[in-house]
Amino acid sequence: MSVDKPVVAIVGRPNVGKSTLFNRLLKKRKSIVHSEAGVTRDRIHDTVNWSGCQFILIDTGGYIPDDTDQINVAVKEQIGMAIEESDLLLFVVDGVETLTNIDHQVAEMIRKSGKNVILTVNKLDNEKLEIYLHDFYNLGLGKPYAISAMKGRRIGDYLDLILENLPREVLETDENPELLKLAIVGKPNAGKSSILNCLLGENKAIVTDIPGTTRDSIDTSIKYFGKTITLIDTAGLRKKSKVKDNIEYFSAVRSNIAISRSNISVLVIDGTEGFQKQDANICRAILNNKRGLLIVINKWDLVKKSTNTMKEYVDEMIYQSNTLKNYPVIFTSALTKKRVTQIMEKSQQIFENYQRKINTKELNDFFQKVIDRTPPPATYGKYIRIKYVSQVKSAPPLIVFFCNEPKLVTEEYKRFLENQFRSKYNFEGVPISIKFRKK
Repeated sequence: MSVDKPVVAIVGRPNVGKSTLFNRLLKKRKSIVHSEAGVTRDRIHDTVNWSGCQFILIDTGGYIPDDTDQINVAVKEQIGMAIEESDLLLFVVDGVETLTNIDHQVAEMIRKSGKNVILTVNKLDNEKLEIYLHDFYNLGLGKPYAISAMKGRRIGDYLDLILENLPREVLETDENPELLKLAIVGKPNAGKSSILNCLLGENKAIVTDIPGTTRDSIDTSIKYFGKTITLIDTAGLRKKSKVKDNIEYFSAVRSNIAISRSNISVLVIDGTEGFQKQDANICRAILNNKRGLLIVINKWDLVKKSTNTMKEYVDEMIYQSNTLKNYPVIFTSALTKKRVTQIMEKSQQIFENYQRKINTKELNDFFQKVIDRTPPPATYGKYIRIKYVSQVKSAPPLIVFFCNEPKLVTEEYKRFLENQFRSKYNFEGVPISIKFRKK
């Protein structure tokens, strides 16, 4: 079974530069940065790559109530959850301001936890500003490390320090590409844990009608026709506006991480509610992560049916998101266990498609006929000549077309080629990337 990437959380009171540091370590602008305290409210996490190692970085900005007198409580809740969930804490303080009561309270919580921490003194843009650096020893968290997230000062050495404080055996563990890792995701109370229990044949996850009961990702390995499959149960994903407490904040983070850890995700939908906008958003998150997708409509026993109910349900999903026409749907009931066995069978088929690679000669022979019949449209008077095509990788599949003018190929023509590819080969349930490169 694969080992999870270590989790590193950025913690500290508002407006010390946590989101700026998050963006700097990721080398991209993903977290919103603003001088107003508490502006970070998204479930923000991403994977940091450094020196051949990877770790998951979380920005714990989170929601802060309008009543600023409660800011202390909100920050303490955030820190408490971060301490519980993370392998390493980056405790950020403002290097050009006096330490506050909140800083000392956070430091006390970290000390009591015994968790590994790097005391990070931010906003020190030059050595002259480090004159009072020794004051931060008063926090009792060891040697303070001076950086400037805004200027990028000492960030390379800082990343090296982070790696030194993470388990080397975890950082260097390779994922097993041949192991099916199946994440069970969806909105709260859609029946994810019930589906998991049916697949396991025993109650390994708590099942209740209270939304959000499952707050941890629970990994269970099972054997399916002699093959090992890892099932990942997750907390529910819901709209950002409804993430009102820190427990749900971190549950959502873990759910998104579970998608990135899996290679196939099973999206469980409450059949009595219909396909909603948030379901479509979760589909988008799965496909943006280039993971295989199986859609399971649960509680189908509670839905009033007519002759074409299933077809109408699928048609409505495709109407809302045309991409879903390429992904299978199973209508089931965890209560009656009807069609539940099809979930493992279909997931295994999707995983086989996910790993499939088409022979280069066969691929060129096929696309040569397609391109001769329907060549790419000329753009700005320039003709696009496709000379060669190859599936350069699988899991997930990436098809690369080599041509003279790759930048002129339209998105419509790329979708046309993907549809042709799918019509010829069975890649049901799998996202396909089509790219053009200069030849």
